[in-house]
Amino acid sequence: MEIKKTTFIASILVFVMSCAVAVTACIFIIAGNKKAEKKSERLILGFSQIGSESAWRTRNTQSIFEAAAENDIQIIFDDAQQKQENQIKAIRSFIIYQVDVIAFVPIVEDGWDSVLREAKNAGIPVILVDREINADKSLYAGFLGEDSLEEGRKAAKFLMEKCTEDDSPVNILEITGTENASIVKGRAKGFRETLGGSKKFRIIHSVSGDFLRSRGKEIAEDLIQSARDSGNFRNDALYFEGQRIDAVFSHNDSMTLGLLDSFANYGINPEDTVIISIDAEQKSIDALVDGKIDCVIECNPNLGGKLMELIRNVASGKEVPKINYNEERVFCEDDDFSKYEPRGY
Repeated sequence: MEIKKTTFIASILVFVMSCAVAVTACIFIIAGNKKAEKKSERLILGFSQIGSESAWRTRNTQSIFEAAAENDIQIIFDDAQQKQENQIKAIRSFIIYQVDVIAFVPIVEDGWDSVLREAKNAGIPVILVDREINADKSLYAGFLGEDSLEEGRKAAKFLMEKCTEDDSPVNILEITGTENASIVKGRAKGFRETLGGSKKFRIIHSVSGDFLRSRGKEIAEDLIQSARDSGNFRNDALYFEGQRIDAVFSHNDSMTLGLLDSFANYGINPEDTVIISIDAEQKSIDALVDGKIDCVIECNPNLGGKLMELIRNVASGKEVPKINYNEERVFCEDDDFSKYEPRGY
């Protein structure tokens, strides 16, 4: 009787083990089929944007979504809300999801090596958009965006050509964007290199406006209040420590428009100050036409089409150029305004 019981138990164990093997085999078959299906599905892009701080940024995001739809590429989107830690979390979630390509607009230059190495180990190529980084170049496939160094050079060239009539010193207020962002460093460097240490052109004050309209207004109002407190306020221009500001180099249109808001509130005529801005949003072009801005250097947000081309190439294993610049132009006071087309942002 005991022998029969043992044989019965052994038979049950053999049956259970057989079922387990069969289930495991089914799992592997299903997983294999999913991988096969994945290859035939449309490409999936994990895209992290820094936020929506300006019309330029909103248009930049729209351009990428429009191009993705035209190319039948699915986007998993993340808004980092101006925080690097949010972007790092997003990139890691893209890796877990096993997207085909990762693209992101890096908020700052440093601190990306670790997460990009994780992406590389997972076999997922990465494309930088709009801003560059300080990292091992083997960790990303390429960069697509503007030549910020050249943008700074264009701003300085315009200012130097504008102020050639006499040898009077030109005091400059520089309003920069987010600290430690590559485009801020590039624009500042290009501007200074082109001025070449001239004694005539002097940057007497440089302050970060975080690419925000509210900060541009705040910076101007701080200067006005400081001049009032010292008894040096006059509504012909902005002043810094008693020195008249003759020119403003603003790193983006939002901050420039904020500055103009403050000028209007305090009755300061912007035509008495040389104002140079970067981006070429419609509102800044309108201000240029109205004589409130002297020069606008374009930073083209329409990167979507070129980005999709890069994505298809890297997803198929092709190498792409490490640096890919977008075409950009300069708008200035001497242009034929009748030839301006609506900017769309």
